[in-house]
Amino acid sequence: MKLVVATRNQKKLMELQELLADMPVTLLSIAEFPDAPDVEETGSTFAANAELKAVSAAAATGLVALGDDSGLEVDALDGQPGVMSKRFAGPDATDRDKYRLILHLLSEIPDEERTARFRAAVAVALPDGTVTVVEGKCEGVIAREPSGSGGFGYDPVFFIPSLGKTMAELTSDEKHAVSHRGEALRKAASALRSVLSNFPL
Repeated sequence: MKLVVATRNQKKLMELQELLADMPVTLLSIAEFPDAPDVEETGSTFAANAELKAVSAAAATGLVALGDDSGLEVDALDGQPGVMSKRFAGPDATDRDKYRLILHLLSEIPDEERTARFRAAVAVALPDGTVTVVEGKCEGVIAREPSGSGGFGYDPVFFIPSLGKTMAELTSDEKHAVSHRGEALRKAASALRSVLSNFPL
């Protein structure tokens, strides 16, 4: 069975492939469909953006589609960068640019006030517009310096006290067990299995 994922981010696609490895699906990136439109992330929440992407991908390809949106919320920054996580440091910013900006903004913030969380929303959409959206989160704090070479985005500065590591220092299995995206996908799994069993591909 084929499932199109509404992302062109290869690292994210690889992570999703690992998370859905036990399901009888072949994941296709939306990049494999050149006529599929780019979706503007105009939603005010992660759930809204995930739904926008999944519905558009399903309509464009005629396949069941999975869309997700995720980001970092920092309490000392009033929840920023939030839905602007990808664009917080500018449209052409690298991952390093993004987390370095967060470290700069928090440079005078004491350790006890550096609480943050990753949030993720996952939407599963059918070509007829039917959509299911679920969410997950992972609590942590913003480290003083980046550490670790795994993951992407803000992972090197997102420290998980219960594990004593940043998200970028976790193995794939450790990350999937605690991550916001892992939690959201586990919630979506039963809905996805039901959809795929009733949708011939």
